[in-house]
Amino acid sequence: MRRLAWAAGVAFALVAMHAWAAPVALPKVPAPKNDGWRASTMEEYRQHLAKLGTLVEACAKARNKTVCDPKAVGPDDRVPWMANGHAEQRMIRFAWLRNLLLSAQTPDKSDAEFEARKKEAEKKDEGFTLASTGDLLKDAADRLKDDANESAGGAEKPVDWAAERATLGRVLAGKEFRNLKGETATDKFSEWLSRWLNNLFSGVAKMRISAPWLGEAIVVLFVVLVCVGLVWGLLQFERRWRVRLVPEGDAAAGAPSARDWQKWLEDARRAAVQGRWREAIHFVYWAAIARLEQKRLWPADKARTPREYLALVAEEDARKPGLAQLTRSFERTWYGGRAAGQGEYEHAEALATGLIAQSGMQSGVQSGVMTGGAVSGAGNGTGRTGGAR
Repeated sequence: MRRLAWAAGVAFALVAMHAWAAPVALPKVPAPKNDGWRASTMEEYRQHLAKLGTLVEACAKARNKTVCDPKAVGPDDRVPWMANGHAEQRMIRFAWLRNLLLSAQTPDKSDAEFEARKKEAEKKDEGFTLASTGDLLKDAADRLKDDANESAGGAEKPVDWAAERATLGRVLAGKEFRNLKGETATDKFSEWLSRWLNNLFSGVAKMRISAPWLGEAIVVLFVVLVCVGLVWGLLQFERRWRVRLVPEGDAAAGAPSARDWQKWLEDARRAAVQGRWREAIHFVYWAAIARLEQKRLWPADKARTPREYLALVAEEDARKPGLAQLTRSFERTWYGGRAAGQGEYEHAEALATGLIAQSGMQSGVQSGVMTGGAVSGAGNGTGRTGGAR
């Protein structure tokens, strides 16, 4: 299951990266037409506004095509402007004035007819006030005068932000801002990961334009992978807790924990005194297994193999390396038929003693089971007292 989830995750990542890196053909947007402008100084812009004001006044009086000629407005102006203490180029467009002059070429209808149209528009509640072309020309003249007055004010004076800075400094000096820290490495990594994920899913979204079915397949695959990962994680979580929540003393008949680990160790010492090193390693291995099983590290099961016992110990458990070495020593001598000696037995007993000590063995008992001393000080025996495994 783990290999399947890993392979599916790699496949999804490769498809998503290909989708993100694949170029997408987008329609070309034509560049906007340049309807004509000129680079003007502020003085030239003011002169232009004055001429336009005269043009509007003449059009309001004549109301014909000769005087109200939109071409007389001239090009737009691109003038230097000061904004927030910074110089910039501002484009002043007069398309609104050209349209107004074009409408002003036709005289307005009678006042009675205009008032009738105005009342009709108010009844329909169209959301705007109906105005005559003459009124619009008056508004245009006022607007040109306002623009001229604004330009005559000269460059914008720099704003003094001293008071605002002082206020902001007092706010930031408060106790709620004392523990503020700069951007940490974790924040930078989170921001990079967010940008990468946004680019990834943007690439997938673009790919769906050319191949909709592939985008849907990636979404379904992602959901399936998430579900598989959740199920696998829940199974592992349940398995570990089920192994650790075995009631104490609930040992199956014939399981290693059905017999006290001290008796297994006594058999090992007797076999060692008689020079039966292979059997001594066999007994000392089951002494460690019985102790771990009595501490509810796994459920009792008489049919379990040494490799299965080792697989039940979590990777982060500090006892797993010692149990792995003891298991290899036991398998080589007992199942592999390899001859054993005193050195191999002493090493196996030291490993078993460490596992028993890590599982909560009393200090008095631990001091009586010393490597070498236990072998030489044990009395003679006839072998194992219980059933062999």
